[in-house]
Amino acid sequence: MNRRMTWAGIAALGMTAAVACTTDDAASPASSPGTAVSSTPAPSSVPPSSVPPSTPAPSAAPDPVSLQALAAKKFTGGPLRIGRVLARNPAYTRYFVTYPSGSLTISGILNVPSTPGPHPALVLNHGHIDLSIYTNGRGLMREQDYLARRGYVVLHTDYRNHAQSSKDPSSEVNLRLGYTEDAINAVLALRTSEYVDPARIGMLGRSMGGGVTYNVLVAQPGLVKAAVVFAPVSSDTVDNFNRWTRSDTATAAAITRAHGTPAANPTFWRNVSPVNFFAQAKDPVLIHHGTADSTCPIAWSTKTLAALKKAGAKASMYTYPGEEHAFGPAWPTSMARTVAFLKQNGL
Repeated sequence: MNRRMTWAGIAALGMTAAVACTTDDAASPASSPGTAVSSTPAPSSVPPSSVPPSTPAPSAAPDPVSLQALAAKKFTGGPLRIGRVLARNPAYTRYFVTYPSGSLTISGILNVPSTPGPHPALVLNHGHIDLSIYTNGRGLMREQDYLARRGYVVLHTDYRNHAQSSKDPSSEVNLRLGYTEDAINAVLALRTSEYVDPARIGMLGRSMGGGVTYNVLVAQPGLVKAAVVFAPVSSDTVDNFNRWTRSDTATAAAITRAHGTPAANPTFWRNVSPVNFFAQAKDPVLIHHGTADSTCPIAWSTKTLAALKKAGAKASMYTYPGEEHAFGPAWPTSMARTVAFLKQNGL
């Protein structure tokens, strides 16, 4: 598919992003070949001056819970507010931070290297952690430290409903697409920071955060220079719904009352699945996945990689024999590869 195709054109084909998940992370038809298309208007008995101007039919507004809606939305961003110092070491300082995401305030942590800036920066999208135990900056702790020690400003977002972030009671019913808004606004907030080179911002997501990252890549292409995902969820939201949400009967019932089941309303489910919009993705993406992952099957990433390449996206993948969802012995190798990939892409 032509990557320059408009979202409206893609929607007409019924195309969509994986959001629900879990993790252990604390146009018109083309002319036939040879067919000439005439540009000469047919004769008219009505004088040209009396022909009323044609009015194009209004296009239907996208479902507010869809990737098309996120693509059409005007994100204004806002300032990154630096709060108290949480920790300090010779390599970097760790701050409590907040930033706006629409009408909400999102909390997070910011690691700022001690070396002179401005620095390249990364937004980190964590995986699912139960809200009852989640605390500020929890998740991706190894990555936060590793990347800051290699010269990156690291913004780890808490997402809405997490830690000190504002509450969004409709988040689950709306398949957590609000997390994608929070990640987009995190990039915009970083652009306001004196510590950051605004032209060098990337994104890293793990498990559910990998799905958030896929959403960002298709909804706001060009927002980041490159993205990395670890053990990501499926890029088809139906896979994630079937694996985790169906068994949560109360949440599943609320979602299907609002949007229908995948069988009853396939258009909705296509339009919240990033796999159907990979032709929009312009930013290089690297996938890491272990062959023994029992949480997010590696087959999901294999299919995602094939779909990205078919759509013309710049995608690559490393597989890790025997590695489970959280990564163990191969984690240092995966991180070295991550930094090499980021540097190759200007970060």
